[in-house]
Order: sequence, then C-alpha cells, then structure tokens
Amino acid sequence: MQLPTARSITHSHHVDDHVTLTYEDRFLRRKVLTTEKGERFLVDLAQTTSLGSGDSFQLDDGRLVGVVPASEALLEVTGDLTRLAWHIGNRHTPCQIAPDRLLIQNDHVLRDMLGKLGATLRDVHEAFTPEGGAYGHGRTHGHSH
Repeated sequence: MQLPTARSITHSHHVDDHVTLTYEDRFLRRKVLTTEKGERFLVDLAQTTSLGSGDSFQLDDGRLVGVVPASEALLEVTGDLTRLAWHIGNRHTPCQIAPDRLLIQNDHVLRDMLGKLGATLRDVHEAFTPEGGAYGHGRTHGHSH
C-alpha cells in the first residue's frame, strides 16, 4: 500500500490532522511521519526545510496536516539578556527570545558558561521555536548567504 505523500508546505490554520515534532524533527526533507490520528504519510520535499507552527504538509489527496511544535526539555535563561544573548549567539546556538527570558536547548557546556556569566537558569519543558536566520526564514547554516 502506497502512503499518502506530502511534496509541499503551506501555511494554514484549517487542517485535517496534526503532527507534533521537536525542533530537530522540524528540519527535514524526506521522512515517514505519523499524525495524531495515527495515519502514516511520506514527506518528500525538494529540499531540506525548517518547519514552524502554522506550517502544514499538503498531501497529494489535498488534505492538510498541521505542524505542532512538541514540548521538550529546555533551559530558561534570565539576567542581563542582551549580554547573555550575545554569548549564546556567538556560539551559533538556536535561541528563542522573549522580553523577559531566553530559551535554549539544554546543554551542559552552555549551562556552565551562562552560570559563570551570572545568568539565572531554570529547567523547563515547553515548545521550542527559536529565532530564524538573519538572511531568510527558518534555519541558516554556514555563511554562504
């Protein structure tokens, strides 16, 4: 039996089903996924794509499967946010920025560095939707803009 296939991404809040994915799992090109209703489908995109909340896979039969960011273990960073964000960015680390805190993936090396810089750190479990790259949407890798 051939699986329904998604070859394109659209942005829609009116979907037929959902798939919940971690930050790492939302960066993909070709993979079999399972929806919340238990249906398997193949993602077969032309290029590796970074997906965010509100993005949807368009299946070949016209149905839409919405992307939901999964809750995951993160590190909440508070303190001198401008200074701390500079150090996080200097290490090319994905970072979710809010007016009162920063969220990063839990990493013992960064935890140690930020603690030494005077940050207040707290383990949290929530969806991770970091800032995209400065030269386009989603993730950027390397310096070939």
